[in-house]
Formats: sequence, structure tokens, C-alpha cells
Amino acid sequence: MSAVSGPGSGSGSAGGSAAPCRFAHYFAICGLDAETGLEPDELAGAGSSFFSPPLFLCLPSLVSIYTGENFEQSPLKRTFKSKVLARFPENIEWNPFDQDAINMLCMPKGLSFRTQAESREPHFHSFLITREDGSRTYGFVHTFYEEVTSPQICCAMQTLYQMHHAEHTSSGCTSSSSSSSSSSMDSLASSLDEADLSSPGKGTAGGASPCGCCSGAYDASRDTLYVSKALCLVTPMPFMHACRRFLAQLHRAVMASQPPPLPLESYIYNVLYEVPLPPPGRSLKFHGVYEPIRCQRPGPGELPLADFSLGRAFQLLGVENLVQLFTCVLLEMQILLYSQDYQRLMTVAEGITTLLFPFQWQHVYVPILPASLRHFLDAPVPYLMGLQSKEGTDRSKLELPQEANLCFVDIDNHCIELPEDFPQFPNKAELIQELSDVLLGFGLSPEGGVPLGPASGQLQGRALRDLVDDRKNGNLGGEALAVLERLQALATRTGVTVGPVGVCPRKDGEGEAGGRPPTEEDEEELRDAKLNVQLREVFANRFAAMFADYEAFVIQSAHDLESWLTNREQMHNFDKASFLSDQPEPYLPFLSHFIETQMFATFIDNKIMSQWEEKEPLLRVFDGRLEKARLYGARAPGLRTSGYQRCSTLRESAQAIEQRLMKIDHTAIHPHLLDMKIGQGRFQQGFFPKLQAEVLLAGPTNNKWSNRTATAQRRKDRYRQHSEHLGLDNDLKEKYMQEARSLGKSLRQPKLSDLSPAVIAQTNWKFVEGLLKECRMKTKRMLVEKMGKEAVELGHGEANITGLEENTLIASLCDLLERIWSHGLQVKQGKSALWSHLLHYQAWEEKLEQQAESPVSNGPERRKSESGAAMPLLRVSLIQDMRHIQNMSEIKTEVGRARAWIRLSLEKKLLSQHLKQLLSNQALTKKLYKRYAFLRCEEEKEQFLFHLLSLNAVDYFCFTSVFTTIVIPYRAVIIPIKKLSNAMTTSNPWICVSGELGDSGVMQIPKNVLEMTFDCQNLGKLTTVQLGHDNSGLLAKWLVDCVMVRNEITGHTYKFPCGRWLGKGVDDGSLERVLIGELVVPVGDEEAGKQCRTPPMQRSPTQARRVSITSLSARGIKPNGAQIQEAIGEAVNNIVKHFHKPEKERGSLTILLCGENGLVCALEQFFHHGFKSARLFQKNVFMWDFVEKVTACLEAADQMGDLQGGAPEPLGVTGEALCRYVNAINSAPRSIGKDGKFQLLVCLGARDRLLPQWLPLLAECPLIVRMYEEHALLRDRTMVSTLVGVLQTLHDFNITLESSLVKGIQL
Repeated sequence: MSAVSGPGSGSGSAGGSAAPCRFAHYFAICGLDAETGLEPDELAGAGSSFFSPPLFLCLPSLVSIYTGENFEQSPLKRTFKSKVLARFPENIEWNPFDQDAINMLCMPKGLSFRTQAESREPHFHSFLITREDGSRTYGFVHTFYEEVTSPQICCAMQTLYQMHHAEHTSSGCTSSSSSSSSSSMDSLASSLDEADLSSPGKGTAGGASPCGCCSGAYDASRDTLYVSKALCLVTPMPFMHACRRFLAQLHRAVMASQPPPLPLESYIYNVLYEVPLPPPGRSLKFHGVYEPIRCQRPGPGELPLADFSLGRAFQLLGVENLVQLFTCVLLEMQILLYSQDYQRLMTVAEGITTLLFPFQWQHVYVPILPASLRHFLDAPVPYLMGLQSKEGTDRSKLELPQEANLCFVDIDNHCIELPEDFPQFPNKAELIQELSDVLLGFGLSPEGGVPLGPASGQLQGRALRDLVDDRKNGNLGGEALAVLERLQALATRTGVTVGPVGVCPRKDGEGEAGGRPPTEEDEEELRDAKLNVQLREVFANRFAAMFADYEAFVIQSAHDLESWLTNREQMHNFDKASFLSDQPEPYLPFLSHFIETQMFATFIDNKIMSQWEEKEPLLRVFDGRLEKARLYGARAPGLRTSGYQRCSTLRESAQAIEQRLMKIDHTAIHPHLLDMKIGQGRFQQGFFPKLQAEVLLAGPTNNKWSNRTATAQRRKDRYRQHSEHLGLDNDLKEKYMQEARSLGKSLRQPKLSDLSPAVIAQTNWKFVEGLLKECRMKTKRMLVEKMGKEAVELGHGEANITGLEENTLIASLCDLLERIWSHGLQVKQGKSALWSHLLHYQAWEEKLEQQAESPVSNGPERRKSESGAAMPLLRVSLIQDMRHIQNMSEIKTEVGRARAWIRLSLEKKLLSQHLKQLLSNQALTKKLYKRYAFLRCEEEKEQFLFHLLSLNAVDYFCFTSVFTTIVIPYRAVIIPIKKLSNAMTTSNPWICVSGELGDSGVMQIPKNVLEMTFDCQNLGKLTTVQLGHDNSGLLAKWLVDCVMVRNEITGHTYKFPCGRWLGKGVDDGSLERVLIGELVVPVGDEEAGKQCRTPPMQRSPTQARRVSITSLSARGIKPNGAQIQEAIGEAVNNIVKHFHKPEKERGSLTILLCGENGLVCALEQFFHHGFKSARLFQKNVFMWDFVEKVTACLEAADQMGDLQGGAPEPLGVTGEALCRYVNAINSAPRSIGKDGKFQLLVCLGARDRLLPQWLPLLAECPLIVRMYEEHALLRDRTMVSTLVGVLQTLHDFNITLESSLVKGIQL
């Protein structure tokens, strides 16, 4: 919370005066100005949609003014403008009085009229105003009803009622046949009106007809008219209890039969000018009209002041709902609170922001949004706003501009609507349990109770309250309990308020500090304060546990404040990747989102700036707590567990507050008689007197604490001037700070006072600029993170992004696009503005398509594969991509479809192109959006699309990796080597496609067909293709160049090179080959990102960096020993790196084993070096032939029992294992050919940690002399032992082989 614990904070520069240390800044009165008359409030009232001059007696003008008025509402139910009738003092330099805002927030619904027949209970509410710099001013309002004495007002109201009644009666007659519920309600109301008008005599509060009350009838001859009046105290800090009691006592003095001990001016003067703020860590007592009032302020090491009842907030929503709402606030979603009662809105808003310690809400914060500012719900930024609901209004009828990222909190019905894809708060269940235990300790239900109606309708009778307390304490039994429950039920049902029992005004000075027993209000205040601090400590303890080591990850990169502020935007201030890697797995979904928020960024900014200037108060308290925890060794540093530790400081924090409130530290000056004019402001029961302005406009010039404050202020000013000389120019620093803190957010606060079109236009322009800036920041971050990761795979530096972070950034981009699309909507349709626009576009295009009767092609043909005409073209079509999403039955909501469409477009590198195409239909955009909308600002729109285009430079698999269960159509094309006659085969071919998520199963390919399509559950990134045939028919040999497989939704095409024969008696006799895939780079003129594109993720990481071993051998250049050695080292190194990545981000191990530059390939080169492969009788000799001969030799020697030189025992075990593996591979039912068998042996040896044992065995076999030249690497003992050492590094990892490799092997 921004309300701060230092003196004068939140109040701007104080000049030389003491006002920042004053308890209250202003006292104001709002109500009906009898001189200007009734002025309809066209903004506050939903029923009135017009603007007119004030209304007085003249009937013709009334009729002309009200032409076209909606007469369905009785005049008593309509809204009229209130005015600020008086304010004291006139103005304060450091906190100027904002008349419009105060008037609007004191009476958000305008004036309210009642008759004697209706309830006129006073009620209390509070509000706050947040200034541009984030500081806050609090307002506390006591509203009561005062009799209208002006005959003109009564007459105007009578005339309005007669017009309403006449209109109502006629409309009731004409629409009686209508079946709509509204017309039946109208006729009911009008009949009630008639019944009421016919009842004779002037009603009284006791005997009023309920009918008249229901219909809002008014007859000046028999009814007394009352109008609302508000007393308001404006304070720099949220002393809610103290202000409520002071205002309630003022009202009590007005309603009492006897005048108060002193004129009301004395008490108001006292609270404005003679009551100081309590010093930090101290309590203060000052005097109201009848009773003393206490308040206290936390010390420097405690949680900042929070006086709004958290217990009440938990009762309104229940613990679980409140924790969910708290999580939404932490993740900076759009929060809309909804209630009939203003104080409930304030209680929940202030309560939830109080719990954020040590963080602070950084965006729009308007706990009570006046009806005239409803357009602020259109703001495309995170906000926390409270909206007053009209009685009986259905939630479904509430038109909200955007709901994709909205958390809607219906306070009165105890329910909450959460956004989709919502991460849970860490240890949520344990946190809820701990909070429930605290609440139960204070006798409150964790589920939250249905309150007894709005604040005004609570049971206020002391006798009844005592009964309620007795029940809580278990002191009521049987009969008494039943009576209480009946009483409560009756009160709830009828809305009756039990008046105060036995409260009589005490004489001034009676029962002072020592002797006065604490009143019930004192006890309630103490209980609230203790509960508040205990609930807040529980949340603070959670943050202290989660961010105990945050300082270790703060990056201090600048040497001085000026250089840090100037380069703030370019700097990384927090090592997010390392921080996340240090967290327990269950915390990650929440934390990865939270560390991207503005409140976390500001917290880290404050930490960095604390090395050059005084620590921000919340940060100082938080750091102090962490330091204390480390000192007492509560947790070993670096130890990360997701275990839950309960808060251990609950009792001592409650005791500190209790001691302060029970033992008062300071007492303010007593109210005293002022130098007033005699005879003015005479006491009249029930009417608030006209105060004497002369005595209230200026305060005393000499009291001890104002002098003390002035001295302190002068000292502060001197220090500030000194620091300005030393360091940065203050204005420049403030400018930099505002810029630094406004990164990613556009507007802190709507201006409540000025609602001119120019100001609204300027506000919207700020939104547009803010959205563009946010888009630039987000795309830049996504690029930097992604390129950083891929640079690492190329061997540069360290990775700084995880799949979790990438997902968070993409989710954040989806949220931004939703906010851009919901800005300036003409009419909201559906929960997702983007999807709604897409549907309109789809309908538009399909209509054109029907007219033209031609297939829809929304873009150039592209996606030709490297192989030219082999793979048919895939059309680029925005509509087609939409249809893919619409066909996905897994996605149920519009928001989900929009997000899926964004992910798909991003993966296809078409996001910018698709959105450009969508916005090119200007007629549609004009129809859907207002002139000021972001999407209709041409220059900003172009820049926005350009920023999105930059994302084409990197590869995302954000659709494939998220929607893992959907069925995807694939297309496979087999490309034979056409120059030879064996392009086709007479045998029966088959294919099986495998990916990271599974395989397609074996599929028969129809004869003489080289292309097929198949539907299959998402395989993820494709890794291998098994291709084979059954060797039947005359032309059973088949020479295949490669296989191409394409995902028909994402357009990703994979190439599986082969270049070998399949057939018996040709090549290595293979009837089946396992082909390793690589992602094909699309070619085409419009591939803007081709030159700057990152290397394909499917190839091994080093491919782009050095000459490939396989490419050397393919060109007939034999690699030398050093190149082979380096290739093996590189292949092993890549496998080690693979296992050091988080499990979800490892990719395919098959490629690292069997792909180009894989381990198998490197070992083949090693075995080929110096191999005598001269053709004996025109027959090729393969590596597998050598392995088989070694096996035969071992088996023969084993049978003879005299292996040369008498081998030691372990060799027997190793030799036996080698023989067993070779025989298992040979006896498998698959015909994978000799090279395939060698590949399988290497993979199985690596998996079972046998390769390093087999190598010496192969090297020492007598056959080696016959089959290898003398310079061969296999005959070099040093080289073999080095290779054994390298391969042994793989023993630390559990290698799992893809089923396509080991199918049919029995070991």
C-alpha cells in the first residue's frame, strides 16, 4: 500500500508548514444547494440520459426539459447533482482540494431523496484519491438524511412526481397485453402509486403505507421530503476507525435533543488544526463531541498502517476466494469489484492491497468508480476498480469492454470469476488452513458469512449485539439462543435496524483516560487491529519465505544513479532464470508469471536505488525481516524446499498493537471555545448548522508540535538542497524515475475532476502510446531471451530462458493483444475482443466467397519445400487457421480460441501478416471500433505490426508443445531417386512416423503411390521415420532419396534423408530403415527473416559451426584422426548438455545419437579409419561384418577354452555380453540391414553402459591385423583408451531409446 509510515509521506512538499503532520487536511460538507435547485445528474443515474438546467417551480420549462425522459423511475429514485457546500480550510498548498473529485466520491450516486416512509439510516463509507505520483489521500464520509425546508425544491419534486405518475399510468394501460416482465412490473408499480395517492392524511414514520414506500410516491401535502447530506474528513493516512467515530459523534450531536457541550466549530477546528498525526510506533488520543477517540501508528520496523477491517473482507468473500483474488492482484490482472455498498468496495480493495507487502500495486487504482467514469473500464491496462451495483441488477446484464483477463468479484453474492490459465499461489492449501485458524481464533468463519445486508442495515442495538457476542463466546444456551436466532432472522428479513439502546450523551470530560472503561467500539477496534496484523503477518511470512534470497539475484550493473537511470530500459536488473532454477518445482507456474510484473520490477528498482539513496519504507521493513531471519538461522541459505512454515510472530505483533492502544502515548489539545460571533449557527435538532467560516479557514500559528514539525521540515529542506548540489538534478531524477516506473504501464490514475472531451482524448492517447511501448518491450524481451538460448546452443555464453519463461512471455503477449483489441470497442461482443473481430472477418470473407464462388485464398502461395515440386503447396490462409482452431473440440471458450490462434500464428511466423490482413479490412475496423481506438491509429498500428514481425526471426513451437492431445492431419511424401529405373517398387511399402510425443503406428502405403495423408494425435516435433517393404514382387528393390512429412496445421515440414536402397541383395540388404529428421527451412520471397534466422532446432547444435564429418566423407574426402577424435568428443558433449537441460526442454536424444554428427556417425568414422574395405569378389564389406567376425572368433575361442594368451575373467563377461547383443540383433524379426544393425549396437551399448568395455575387446581381437591397416585408429592403443575415457562420461546418465530404434529386440 502506498500509505506510508514516515511523517508527511504521500503529501508532496510541505513548504515550511506543519500540515503534513496534521491528522486531517480538510473537513467538507456535500449536499443539496437550495439556491441552484435540482440538477439531474446525467452521468450518475442510469435512468437519465440527458443534460438539463436546474429545475424549479415553472411547469412549462419542466415539461420541455423532460421531453424524452425515461419516466419509469420515480423522481425519488433518480439522481441529482450534489455540490460541495463548505470546506475548511479553503486550500492547502501541498494537497490542493480537488472539488469535483471530493464531491463525486462523497456522493458517487449524487443526491438521494427519501420520504418519512422510507429508511433513512445514516451510513458511512470511505474513498481514496491516488495522485499522479502514486501518493494517496483518504476520505471518510458520514451520510445522513436532512429534512428539505425549501418550498421550491418540494414543489419541483411534486411536479416531477405527477409527470412520472401520469406517464406511468398511460404506459401501464397501453402495454398491459405485453408479456414482458418489465411492463407487468410497471403496471404493478403504477397501481401501487394510485393506492398510495388515495390514502388520506400525512404519513408518519411509524404508520406509513408500505405501498407508497415501494413505489417512491411523493405528495407534498402529506409527505416530508428528506435529502442526503455528507460530512467528509480528508486525511493523509487511513485512520478509518478514528474518522468514523469522529463523524458519527458530529452527527449524533446534530440529532440529539440537547445542543452539544461546545459549538461544532470547536470540534472541527480541533481535529483540523490541533490534532497531530501520531508519531511512528506511538498512539494518540483526541476528543470527539462526546467520547475520546484513539488511534495508533506502527513503528519503523512494523507493517505499515492498515485500518480497514481485513476480518470483514474475509467474511465478505471467504478465505479461498480472497486468496484467489490476491493471486490475481499479484499477477496484475484486471480486477473489478462489484457491490451495492461503497464501504464493502473500499474494505476489499484496501484489504487486498494491504496484503501485498512488500510489493505495491502499480496501476490504475479506483476502489469506488463513480458512475460518470464508467468509460475507464475500457482502459487497456491492469486496473483495480470498484463498481457500485444497482439493486436487483443481474451480473449478466453488465456490459464490460474486456473480460479475457478480468477477475470479476461479486462481493454481495460471495463469488468470484477467474481468468483462464490461472496459476495457483504456492502452498495455497496450507496458506488457506493457516488463515482459517487465525479467523477461527477470533470467532469468524473461514467460509465467510452472508452479512446482514449492506453496512447501513446492520444490527446496531447494543443489547442485541451483546447477545450476538454471548453466542460467539458460547455463553447462550437453549431458549435464549433460539430467541436470538429468531430476532436476527427477523431483522435480516425485514431490513429493520435496531436503534441504539441506552446510549445517552455523556457530559464533556466525564470518564477520562484513567477511569473510563473501554467502550464496545474500543474493543471492536482493538479486535480488528489485532486480527488485521495477524492476517497480514501470515502473508508477509509467505513472501519472506519465497524471496528469502532475492538479493543474491539482483544485478547491480551501474556505478552511479545517473547512469542507472539513463540506461534503465536496456538493463537486466534481476537474474530471473537463475532465481527460477533455485525455486521448488510447484512454485514455478506462479513465480514465473509474478517476476514479470510491474510491481516486482519496481521492487527490484527500489532495491538497486537503495545503494545511492534512502531505502523505500516497505523495502526497509522487508529487508530488516530477512536479515533478522538469517541472524536467527531460521533457514539455511540456498536450501530450497516447498515445505510450509507457519508464521511464528503472530502473538508478538498483536501484543505490540494492544499495548499501544491500551497505553496512550500522546493526548491532543482538548476542543475549546473559539472566538465566534454570537447568534450565528443556532442549534436546531436534525439540521447540520451553517458553520462560521471565519474561525475555521485558518489554524493557530503557535502550537508546540507545529513548530517542531516546521523545524524538522527546515532540516529536511537543507538536506535536500545539499543532496541536490552533490548528486543529480532533482527534476531530472524525478523525470527518470517516473519513466523508469512507468515502463510497461501507461496511466497510473484517471483524473476524476476534469471530464472534458479533450481530457478523455488525451487519456486515450496515453493508453495508445502505452500499449505501443508495452508491445515494443515485450517483443524485444521475447527476441532477446529466445536468441540468447539459441546462441548458447551455438556455443556462446549461458542460456537465460526456460520453457516455463517462454510460455509466460507468450501468455503475456496474448494478454497484451487482447487488451489492444478491446480498446475503443463500439459494442462488446463475447469475452474475447480479438476472437470476436476474427469471427466478423470470417463472416465477411465467407460472404464475399459465396458471391464470387471461388475458393478462398487469403495470401500468396508459399511453403515450397527444398525439394521443389515434391511436397504440394500449403496455402497461407488466415481463415484456414481459424477453422483449424474452431475444429479443436478441446478448446471450449472464446478466450482459449483466441490464445490458440495467436500461438498457431506465432509458430507459423504469420502473426504479423495475419493481423495486418485482418486490419486491412478498414470498413470492418471502422464498424467495430471508435475513432480513438488503438487499431484506428494508423502510425501506431504500423509500428505495432512491425514489432510483431520481428518475432519471425526465431522459432517457436508454442502451439505444438501446448496442445498435445489434439488430432493433427499429416502429409507424407516419399521421394525416390528418379534418375534410376527403380523409382517404384512392386512390393508392399509401409511407414511409421515418430515424434517427441509418440508415433503414428505402422501404416501401409498404397502401391504405386508416393504421397499419403493421415490423421494422428499430435506427435510433437518429429524425430524419426521407419520406412520399409515386404520384398514381394519382381521389382522388390527400392532406391529412396528422402521422406518429407508435413504437419498440415502448423506447416512445419521435416526432411528424413535416406539416399540408400531397400531390398535384399542390394546395398547392405536392408528392408527397413530408421531415418532421422530435420526441420526444413521454408523458402520464398516473403521469408523476411531468412537471413537472420536461427539455426534449425532439429539439427545438432554444432552443425552450422564446423565442417561436418559426414559431408567430408560424402565428398570422398577421408577425415583424419584429429577430426574424428574431435567429432566423437563433440557428439558426447552434446549428449551431456542434453541431460543438463530441464527435462521438458531436452528435445530429441535420437538425433544426438543417430543424426548427422551424432554419436553413431562419429563412431562409424572411427571404425572406418584404416579399414580394408577393398571389394573382395565385387562385394562390399561393412562394419557389421567385422563385428560379426569378432563375435564368431570370441565364441569359437570360448568353446575351445584357450583364448590366446589366456584372457582374464572379466573379459569373459564382456565378451559374453557382446555376443549376446549381436545375436539378439541378428535374430530380431526386423530387416534393418548391416548399417542399421551397427547403429542399434552402438545405441544399446550406450544405453546399457557397455560401449567402453566392448571397445578394447574389438581392438585386441586377432582379426584386426587382417582387416585394418597399421595406422588405423582402432590399432592405436592410446587412442582406444582415450575413447574409452570419453565414452565413460555417459555412464552418469540414464539413456532411454526411442521405441522405433529398439522394436523387436529381445534382451
